[in-house]
Amino acid sequence: MSELRSDLAVIAQHVPAGARVLDVGCGDGTLMAALRDSRGIDARGLEISPEKVQHCVERGLSAIQGDANRDLVEYPDDAFDYAILSQTLQTAERPDRMLDELLRVGRQAFVSFPNFAYWRMRLSLLMNGKMPVTRHLPGSWYATENIHQLTIADFYDLLAEKGVKIERSWFFTSGREIGPSGANWRAEHAVFQLSR
Repeated sequence: MSELRSDLAVIAQHVPAGARVLDVGCGDGTLMAALRDSRGIDARGLEISPEKVQHCVERGLSAIQGDANRDLVEYPDDAFDYAILSQTLQTAERPDRMLDELLRVGRQAFVSFPNFAYWRMRLSLLMNGKMPVTRHLPGSWYATENIHQLTIADFYDLLAEKGVKIERSWFFTSGREIGPSGANWRAEHAVFQLSR
């Protein structure tokens, strides 16, 4: 699984064989293919882009076109063991409601997101006075899909407000895992495994 982005690799390592998985915002199916090929997991995908859904189908993956902001409500409670939302929470219309839906359709959820409090982003904003463009956030402010810039500290607050349990968490900088100490300013992105 070395070809996977660091957040996807840690998720793939922690989804047990035989689990029922929904990959929300599955993109081109990279994670679903890794789960299928390494663990024999039959993952399902929900993706807004018809072209990416077509790519998934061409790879033999099960994906449907839909908007998670509206279509997750169509899934029954506890339909999956794990619902996965990787690098997509910040693009949700209402991240709080998206989290509720993930933990309704999945017994547990994996959520990864870019940390807008990462020190290099803070420094770039301070020095340049402009929204940063980085490897993980390559779009200009006017062309990005990110509509809710969140930090690790913000996410902890949301989880506490909703009474969500953190099973595990991982933090990454430059593709390497770092410890949780000071992660709000040290980590480029984070991954959380959550349950009710």
